[in-house]
Amino acid sequence: MNLQSELNKAEGFKNLELLAKQVVEGFVAGMHKSPFHGFSAEFAEHKIYNQGESTRHIDWKLFAKTDKLYTKRYDDETNLRCHIIIDNSSSMHYPELKAFSIDHLNKIAFSALAAASMMHILKKQRDAVGLSIYSDSYDYYAPEKGSERHHQMLINHLSEAVVSKPKMRRTETYKYLHEIAEKIHRRSMIFLFTDMFQTVEDDIKLFEALRHLKYNKHEVILFHVFDGEKEVNFQFDNQPKRFIDVETGESINLYADSIKDSYSHAVNTYFEAIKLKCAQYKITYVEADIHKKFNNILTTYLLERQKFA
Repeated sequence: MNLQSELNKAEGFKNLELLAKQVVEGFVAGMHKSPFHGFSAEFAEHKIYNQGESTRHIDWKLFAKTDKLYTKRYDDETNLRCHIIIDNSSSMHYPELKAFSIDHLNKIAFSALAAASMMHILKKQRDAVGLSIYSDSYDYYAPEKGSERHHQMLINHLSEAVVSKPKMRRTETYKYLHEIAEKIHRRSMIFLFTDMFQTVEDDIKLFEALRHLKYNKHEVILFHVFDGEKEVNFQFDNQPKRFIDVETGESINLYADSIKDSYSHAVNTYFEAIKLKCAQYKITYVEADIHKKFNNILTTYLLERQKFA
């Protein structure tokens, strides 16, 4: 049974947890080519040994197989707190899809499946995870917990976000990031999935809010979600088309070829500005093209987790 067949059978995203499990399994199967070689087989039950820790819990059998030191973990351990934030504005539902497949995800579906895949690893690691979903209102908030019941509740809300059809819903990301910063009192890893579609003024306010999270000692990772083919490279045929802003309803009629070069230049300039701002504020920036696999997302999570521990 493969990921594609399961996704085709899914009504909306009802099988999100199963899909996430298979995404992670596929990722782990390829980890022997990555810096995490030797970690994949037992990652759910072990953590890397740090010099100076007690050697009492080192798994010597795993050391014999991998030539690396890992310590066993126990049911009551929660070494990490993570909060996942999902932008659910109208633009995140682009492109509009009647059915989902692994090769045809819109931005919200990509974000939800990426988030669910991270949550699958977090659950296996017995770490605590919370979730926020926002648009023009604070749609959902759940604090960081590690129970199975809590996990299932978060999966359900992610699924509901994917199949929702918000119309002309803009967002003020910075507003909800400030609220989240006030809610989260213990140091956590913060993962934000957003397409960064906002005004210049809102950009300034967004980075002020991200600085609020950094000031509270959280580690912040920004997954910049976009459709590389359409939103960056502007790959449309040169027939007259009406382009509609899904958040404002404003429209313009034009031939794609007439603005393709200037559009792509403007978008890439904007992306570079975001990267520079993130570097300035020590925020991890990750491009998340919906046409690419989830390996970059999960690798980022594992790298950040090792730095956070």
